[in-house]
Amino acid sequence: MPQRDVVVIVGSLRRRSYTRRCALALMALAPESLKPGLVEIGDLPLYNQDDDANQAASVKRLKAEIQAASGLLFVTPEYNRSIPGVLKNALDNASRPYGQNAWAGKPAGVIGISVGVIGTALAQQHLRNILAYLDVPVLCQPEAFIHAHAGLFDADGSVGASSKAFLQGWMDKYVAWVKAHGG
Repeated sequence: MPQRDVVVIVGSLRRRSYTRRCALALMALAPESLKPGLVEIGDLPLYNQDDDANQAASVKRLKAEIQAASGLLFVTPEYNRSIPGVLKNALDNASRPYGQNAWAGKPAGVIGISVGVIGTALAQQHLRNILAYLDVPVLCQPEAFIHAHAGLFDADGSVGASSKAFLQGWMDKYVAWVKAHGG
């Protein structure tokens, strides 16, 4: 498989969030043939349709990174039984103005982590609904609703032994999805 760039969108701005730790751990499980990289979404202005004709530099940067990528990896927490506002804002900014949707056609994986026992099941479902409208083909199986618990990550931030096989299996399926559907 040729080298592929995958943009990793983390739905939490907190530097030491479980979501960011999960994203970094997943990136470490990616094969050498896949080149994942975090994209910044915390610097985006709140989406305002009045700005469509003159998008902010941060929005143009995000759209360019998405357009250059072969795939998308969304790692989300669950806030109030849905996706965080910062993630929705990124989705809105990069999909506008109408007819200039940077997300369209990019194969995606959706995964999340939460301290709640149901993980991020509802946030992921809401995100999948939005991505369906944005014409993003999303890996459906396996699903991964990760419950943040002691031992999930080792001291160095890598995936702990008890979860490594599951998350590696998920990453392997995601890589195959990008390979099959990436441009």
